Amino acid sequence: MTDHDQIEAVARAAVLAGGAELRARYRDGDAEAEYGAHDVKAAADVAAESRMLPVVRGAFPNHAVFAEEAGEFPGSESYRWIVDPLDGTNDFAAGLPTFASSVAVLRDGAPLVAAVHLPATDETYVARSGEGVRYDGDRVTAADARVGAGGEDGEGGEGGEGGEDGESDVAGATVATIVGRDVPRDPALAAEADAIRGALGERVKRVVDSWAPTVHSGLLARGRIQGLVQFHPDEEEQAVTELLAVEAGAAVRREGDLYVAAADEATLGELWAALDEGDR
Repeated sequence: MTDHDQIEAVARAAVLAGGAELRARYRDGDAEAEYGAHDVKAAADVAAESRMLPVVRGAFPNHAVFAEEAGEFPGSESYRWIVDPLDGTNDFAAGLPTFASSVAVLRDGAPLVAAVHLPATDETYVARSGEGVRYDGDRVTAADARVGAGGEDGEGGEGGEGGEDGESDVAGATVATIVGRDVPRDPALAAEADAIRGALGERVKRVVDSWAPTVHSGLLARGRIQGLVQFHPDEEEQAVTELLAVEAGAAVRREGDLYVAAADEATLGELWAALDEGDR
């Protein structure tokens, strides 16, 4: 049987290797890329992936791998690695620090391990099925340091006061929205995504349109944002996002291609109600 401790260690080593390449290029102001109407392909993607793949393939040559740039490497039916060398390419190319290297490992199709490294801020998340989420080595949960209603530790603050008897009040919440790369290219899906953002914006303090899903997934996992909504997400980010949410103890709900994760059940209920009322 494959050693899951080793898988976790290799996943972490891979994102650190990719992150080192990204950090050097970011500090050098590398903006070499092909710019399209809906996507950016940066030279840094390929460079970071070239650092990550040998780490994974060297340790597990018989495992299947999907790499965002190099494509599919066939292998074991039980284990599949998903390598995203640069999540947040638009941010990287624009000189913003919100980007990451990430790896997900699936076992029999289910997320087993996820690792995310943010090179600009030197932050690392590792999640493992049944083992929780660690942020820079420390266990975190979606309820940690939560700004439940605009103030830390559950206190009221800008944007509203907490609900009665500890119930959630999302008026002060920050929620990230994640859409797949194909959504802007499809007018119907794009309109639905706009309706989702609009419905959330009517209910919460701040809606962040994420260009780096794994970065915002990490923020949810350690309680810095209160909700996350995925709509037709890309495979490279979906497994990471959903494993981080579940292992951080977030409340989650899925309906078709819509997935919502929140700090607690009350917040999840309010976010889902907002989406239903918004006629998405």
